[in-house]
Amino acid sequence: MVLALCAGVALSQAFRTVGAIMASPLQADFKLSAQALGIFSGAFHFAFGAMQLFMGIGIDLHGVRRTVLVAFPVAIAGALLSALAPSYPVLVAGQALIGIGCAPAFLVCTVFIARHFPVARFATVSGLVLAIGGLGMLATGTPLAWLVQAYSWRAGFLVLAVASALAWLAIWRWVREPASAVPKANESIPEAIRQFGALLAMPHTLGIVVLGAVTYAAFISLRGLWLGPLMMERHGYSLVQSGNVAIAVSVISLFGAPLFGRFDRDGAARRRWIVVCALGYAALFALIAFTHSAWLDIGGMVLIGVLSGFIVWQYADVRVAYPVTLTGRAMAVFTMAMFLGVALMQWGTGVAASVAAAHGGDPLTAVLATIAALLVLGIAAFAWLPAPKAQALRS
Repeated sequence: MVLALCAGVALSQAFRTVGAIMASPLQADFKLSAQALGIFSGAFHFAFGAMQLFMGIGIDLHGVRRTVLVAFPVAIAGALLSALAPSYPVLVAGQALIGIGCAPAFLVCTVFIARHFPVARFATVSGLVLAIGGLGMLATGTPLAWLVQAYSWRAGFLVLAVASALAWLAIWRWVREPASAVPKANESIPEAIRQFGALLAMPHTLGIVVLGAVTYAAFISLRGLWLGPLMMERHGYSLVQSGNVAIAVSVISLFGAPLFGRFDRDGAARRRWIVVCALGYAALFALIAFTHSAWLDIGGMVLIGVLSGFIVWQYADVRVAYPVTLTGRAMAVFTMAMFLGVALMQWGTGVAASVAAAHGGDPLTAVLATIAALLVLGIAAFAWLPAPKAQALRS
């Protein structure tokens, strides 16, 4: 059942990282600015993040299987619309539909693991899910680059639509939940929304959410949007060569989450290591921003791919910071923060690139320096704002 749910995660990962390879062809076809490109890529993540509260309610009230089966066909429709898009606004609408359809993909996995696996195995199993789901990023490296170069970016969306339909069938066929695992729907939607309000009012939520909004956003903004332009515009790589770099970064990142999951620590120790890893992460983005060596840029991106695995510790931190009855909604709030953060970061870095270009600066340096600065702000919030109480961390 976990593997079937991972198929949805893999497709979600593929959809959110197509921009790195499709950026240049889309700019050529629709005459897009860097800011418009950021909006294209951010539309998926904004819709994905905005739907997390509703998906969390759906999971808590109706279970994992029903929620994902109802939502995922919207992603298939969005992929088809994107493939046939006659204009930029229609393309953005397609991305928003894909984001809505993919919204429960990883959330259902985390809740399923929380309900069916011991607490001590949560980080390990979540890390494996992230690794397996990360295979979707491999498809948007060299294979997508070859497909786009041989046919068009539209063919890429068509192939992903077919793969999404197969993933939906796998979930429908194999995922089953015991009746005892599905909460009774004895809570109204207004009551469920009020529970979200109570969760957001907890003093330790803000620091968790602020850091959550920038860590994954940093990796996806690089891998899913700016990697292609970085290699092609700064270093003169071809589309397929850029795809090869994307494949390398993606493959390395697959090992990060399981590795960090195996070395998970409880309580305050976990939070300290999150801060240490996040600081190293920010330093790598700053390094790429101001060096102009192809090998240093590639090496820095590979290290970012590995280090991004510490994000699984953030999920483990959320898992123990809230009561079991709020697991679905706590994961939903954190996932919402992550993907709204991706949308805002991709839009914001697009603006930074446009402003830098207008003033004669290097757009890619502006993009990467902006990411590094946002990471530092997120780390400061996580480190200095209130942490969960020790009792919550041991529950």
